[in-house]
Amino acid sequence: MSQPNLLMILIDDLGWADLGCFGSSFYETPNLDRLAAKGLRFTDAYASAPVCSPTRAALLSGKHPARVGVTQWIGGHSVGQLQDVPYFYQLPASEKCLATALRDGGYQTWHVGKWHLGEGQCSPESHGFDVNVAGCGWGAPRHGYFSPYQCPTLSDGPEGEYLTDRITDEAIKLLENRDQDQPFFLNLWHYAVHTPIQAPAELIEKYRAKAERLGLDPEGPLEQGDHFACDHKKHLRIQRRHVQSHAAYAAMIENLDTNLGRVFDALDALGLTDDTLIVFSSDNGGLSTAEGSPTCNAPMAEGKGWMREGGNRVSQIASWPGTIAPGSETAVPVVTTDLYPTFLEAAGLPAEPLQHVDGVSLLPLLHGENAIDRDAIYWHYPHYSNQGDTPSGAVRAGRYKLIEHFEDGKLELFDLEADVSETNDISTEQPDRVASMHAQLVAWRKEVAALIPEPNPNWVPHVPGADEDPAEV
Repeated sequence: MSQPNLLMILIDDLGWADLGCFGSSFYETPNLDRLAAKGLRFTDAYASAPVCSPTRAALLSGKHPARVGVTQWIGGHSVGQLQDVPYFYQLPASEKCLATALRDGGYQTWHVGKWHLGEGQCSPESHGFDVNVAGCGWGAPRHGYFSPYQCPTLSDGPEGEYLTDRITDEAIKLLENRDQDQPFFLNLWHYAVHTPIQAPAELIEKYRAKAERLGLDPEGPLEQGDHFACDHKKHLRIQRRHVQSHAAYAAMIENLDTNLGRVFDALDALGLTDDTLIVFSSDNGGLSTAEGSPTCNAPMAEGKGWMREGGNRVSQIASWPGTIAPGSETAVPVVTTDLYPTFLEAAGLPAEPLQHVDGVSLLPLLHGENAIDRDAIYWHYPHYSNQGDTPSGAVRAGRYKLIEHFEDGKLELFDLEADVSETNDISTEQPDRVASMHAQLVAWRKEVAALIPEPNPNWVPHVPGADEDPAEV
């Protein structure tokens, strides 16, 4: 086959340390561990944003979320000391989506799973996918993971059917019934492991027993932190998890891993594995500070919704037999926008001449080289997150990362090689580096037309009182 098949697996809210091959000793992920052993593990891979929709828009457009105009999870809105900034509530129809480019290049294109990038004229079908299964405006299963799902783009299964199982069934059907004369692009975006945290009962019991054997609390403990800075949650406190022990979350991960193993087995049975480039990644870091805080991203700080490493760094794996050497690893920083040009180059297609692409092709890394042509990676999240962080931006250049907090203009500098947990702010020790990296970040924001939140004239600082609730409900 002159063009490889392409399988993009995107998981929702999976943390950097949520796989055995990335250091977890509590969650069990044998199938993904084997995928990493057969392929390339990216130790310094990043989502384009600490929340879902912007990262998904970046993957399908090849552009920074700020340039696309999707900077918040679609439907999200919050204010605090600063006002919110406007953003698009869909992936604009004007973007030439990855699926469109691949379909134009001879691929059959399928989307299976979460979309959360708009509906109608901005649905998967309108962005180049021949088939759409379960993709709609939902950011999470609105009626839970067990059928009836009441999803507008997925028929209900038998009562009690589990959504991750069903989505996998649908993906395998597409593989089995494909047009064998065309390569395929399967965009498999599972809803798991996003809240609600629900899993088959027998698996939950397995991990409750495992936690008990290890002397862990399957529900906690959670450390109470500061009050949220956003108005709609300022009566609540951040709740941090410092140990992976949540039984239901662990069960969701094992079920997800088992289902991905089914997909890999189907590729083997159909004789497709050797002709398929598989990329596995997550849309942001693991949920560790709110909404039940089901996981822990240590040694990374914080999690989903934060500009810290736990919010943006993700577990990423690529497999392509005959091209990627088994057991490979790279510490070259990469980001979600890179997947667009990577898939196009792998398919033998040019980056779109009429569309600007911010990503850099990762094919050199897949071929065993140790560098790509890029000076820095940038982030822009000008919103209050539902997980506790305030509006901010960041840049990573080499081993250094600078974070700018928009509320007060504070700049923090971290040496990620020496301090991956971001516990030692060295900004006062290296003022010249801070100045140069900040100038770099400001110039980038101007170039992508990033919006900065303005002060909120109606902001009233929170005063703890009768309305205070010490825990997330």
